[in-house]
Amino acid sequence: MITVVIATRLREDRLGYLTAMHASLSRQSVPWEAVIAVDGADPARLPAPLAADPRIRPRVVPRPVGAACARNLALNDVRTPYVNWADDDDLFTDHAMSARLDALQAGGVGWCAGWSEDLHPDGSTTLWRCPAPPGRHKAGDVWTYCKSPADTIPIGPTTILARTDLVRAAPMGGLVQGEDYCAAVGTTCLAPGILLPLPVYRYRKHAGQMTQAPSYDQLETAAREHAWHYGRSLRAAVRGVEAFRG
Repeated sequence: MITVVIATRLREDRLGYLTAMHASLSRQSVPWEAVIAVDGADPARLPAPLAADPRIRPRVVPRPVGAACARNLALNDVRTPYVNWADDDDLFTDHAMSARLDALQAGGVGWCAGWSEDLHPDGSTTLWRCPAPPGRHKAGDVWTYCKSPADTIPIGPTTILARTDLVRAAPMGGLVQGEDYCAAVGTTCLAPGILLPLPVYRYRKHAGQMTQAPSYDQLETAAREHAWHYGRSLRAAVRGVEAFRG
């Protein structure tokens, strides 16, 4: 039913995190598979539990291209009705797939998301409630909870389970960071969806995160501005088509 798309460079300091991500997927109660976009790394470095799991399918990218491009190339290999993006150093909660899949199918919507938790090095968690409120949202309405490019993203991109056709229509943005902002606003602009008031994803906080790099702040403002304008323009275009048809 679900494909999880994960980009990784199989860095030594993240292999244990990737193994933990796989373990969190193995605790899910609904059928899933994962496409691992190996971004310019040796696929032989894939941790043994993943290499031995028939649900895991590597997509080997022969040279490093960055997370956005690697994820989009892996999207070519998706063969299930639904997709979820994920990072190689994070975790899903045990109920993440079943809760969102049930709500998505029962509600007749294109996507279903939830809250996320920051996972700290000591194992504790801090709940992050995104700006968009729980409940059903019309196509394009999620973007309105980001009043300006300086605001935080309205829904966590990796908390979104969505129809594959929507994800293909609004994949990762062409950015070196903030590419997932585009994916989140794009998917939620194209179809109605539901936000559940429960955590479905754990975002691991550690020193090796891209967000902790000294150069991260150099492009963050521009990336947020691009994603914000993309969401505004896409929402306007979709609403314009609806008005024309009406």
